[in-house]
Amino acid sequence: MRKVPVTEAAGMVLCHDITRIIPGREKGRAFRRGQVITPGDIPTLLDLGKEHIYVWESEDSLIHEDEAALSLARHAAGPGLKWDQPNQGRVNLRPVHDGLLKVDVDQLNRVNSLVDIAMATAHNNRVVKKGQIVAGTRVIPLAIRREILEEAEEICSQAGPMITVKPFQPLWLGVVTTGSEVYSGRIQDGFCSVIKQKTAPFGAKVMGQVIVPDDPFLISKEIHQFVAGGAELVLVTGGMSVDPDDVTPVGIRATGAEVISYGAPVLPGSMFMLAYLGHVPVCGLPGCVMFNSVTIFDLILPRIFAGERISRSEIVSLGHGGLCDECGECRFPACSFGKS
Repeated sequence: MRKVPVTEAAGMVLCHDITRIIPGREKGRAFRRGQVITPGDIPTLLDLGKEHIYVWESEDSLIHEDEAALSLARHAAGPGLKWDQPNQGRVNLRPVHDGLLKVDVDQLNRVNSLVDIAMATAHNNRVVKKGQIVAGTRVIPLAIRREILEEAEEICSQAGPMITVKPFQPLWLGVVTTGSEVYSGRIQDGFCSVIKQKTAPFGAKVMGQVIVPDDPFLISKEIHQFVAGGAELVLVTGGMSVDPDDVTPVGIRATGAEVISYGAPVLPGSMFMLAYLGHVPVCGLPGCVMFNSVTIFDLILPRIFAGERISRSEIVSLGHGGLCDECGECRFPACSFGKS
């Protein structure tokens, strides 16, 4: 790579993209790497503030920014991802299907700790759509030393792929609605329609809804019946507070399920309960799920449909970022809620 004055660059091959920025209007590539500079290009380059350019001279110990960024993307990308071609030294990663973005944050931090490396991602455990940009990488100089790139490549793949997108699984869903006031017909249930709305994007197949009074035995019985009938997820609504008549947690425990957590450091959603009856998740949903647009349910649900078994430590970690701002116009997931 050699630096030459623009006025002497006619006939030479540009070794990097050059960007044109018009404030508030445009940002894009004005000159492409590999482009042969013509005499007519020189005034444009000078207008862009370029008095010198770099031309490429091959050197075994250096890797060009485009090749380096492309190699980093390929090593970091796991199942569910594809990469773009380099543009202005940057390579983007995009999902090939809708799903749950998984990022090994420790690996990511180790890569970014290396000199001259930059890799940015969306947040771990975020729901992403096919084709959206979820990560981007580049190197800082126009060429990076080969040994640095090789170290970054090794980190990217040594503990498995750094970045993946898990597809959602269309689970069979059973809904147990508790509450003597709903069972007796005094009030109409409002939970089931919300549940259907929130689970439909993940492909949920609703087996049915049963309504039971505040009776731990009946709650436990209906959970078991759904699981015996093939349910892969059971949601139990209502009766999750500390009032004496709210016995849903008792009913879930009575199934013999492994209780991961009753209570979570998330607002709204602190009275949430997660348990597993064998491999089947059983979730106790507090009343806020029916009234608030975004709650802990929206943080847990994508992970369940991606086939993940959630641990207590992961519930605990939701506290950092677990306070919803309850904005007038909800922007979730493009906000801080649930992002540690």
